[in-house]
Amino acid sequence: MPLRRGRIGRPGLLGTMARTAVITGTATAPPVDLVGKLRQLSELHSAGALSDAEFAAAKKQLLG
Repeated sequence: MPLRRGRIGRPGLLGTMARTAVITGTATAPPVDLVGKLRQLSELHSAGALSDAEFAAAKKQLLG
């Protein structure tokens, strides 16, 4: 039985649509796990890896 390799030739409709969405800027970004990111920042801050100023700046950037 021969090994199947990837698709050869022109891309399928879905691939073309996805590339078009990215190029035109209509592709949506995956949702951000805001609570998870804030928890991670808090843990870094508690462990001393982030200063108060760094923690506040990172939190402000996440929250907008």
